[in-house]
Amino acid sequence: MADTHSKLAVLLLSGGLDSMVAGGLAREQGYRILALTVDYNQRHRIELEAAAQIARELEAARHVMIPLDLAQFGGSALTADIEVPKTGVGDDIPITYVPARNTIFLSLCLGWAEAAGARDLFIGVNALDYSGYPDCRPAFVEAFETMANLATKAGIEGERFAVRTPLMELSKAEIAKEASRLGLDAGMSWSCYDPTPDARHCGLCDSCRLRRKGFEEAGIADPTDYAAAP
Repeated sequence: MADTHSKLAVLLLSGGLDSMVAGGLAREQGYRILALTVDYNQRHRIELEAAAQIARELEAARHVMIPLDLAQFGGSALTADIEVPKTGVGDDIPITYVPARNTIFLSLCLGWAEAAGARDLFIGVNALDYSGYPDCRPAFVEAFETMANLATKAGIEGERFAVRTPLMELSKAEIAKEASRLGLDAGMSWSCYDPTPDARHCGLCDSCRLRRKGFEEAGIADPTDYAAAP
């Protein structure tokens, strides 16, 4: 049965710092949260545990973890036997980009939102301190929102969907500060693309470097256990 609560939103929750803060901001704005996490057979599956913990912390009305094995497609260091780069954030789109990931995941969020009666989708994409993924840019979000309102019964009938990106113009330092302001324990979140066998952040992949940089620039103690320093 659809839930037509006027402040219901679907949150794409990866288990990372960005999605946690996006969820915290949605909650602060008065939304009841439907949290969607995708188990895509990613290399860093430990993030799924983080997502479950964060969903509880956000008091999500429901948390769905849906299996979708993108390792069947490959094409990324996160879904295939390809080494995760450890040399730093470069100018090119890195091999950790998962083909069409946010398009696929937001489509799942859209389907759940329409079924549940929600019209707001929250995603923690960021266009400042990030690895250069094309599906994290404002142009992508705008295009997806247009498509959502063309491709759904609700959209055609005038119940427009909105893709909310509260972190789009924030630096990692500002995101870390928001986590602190919202009273969220950043230590619950997981960022590393290549966890060590003893479940520590590697400290050297792009995501670890950006996370560390954010806390340092924010002047906030970093709760992350890194195996190495760049």
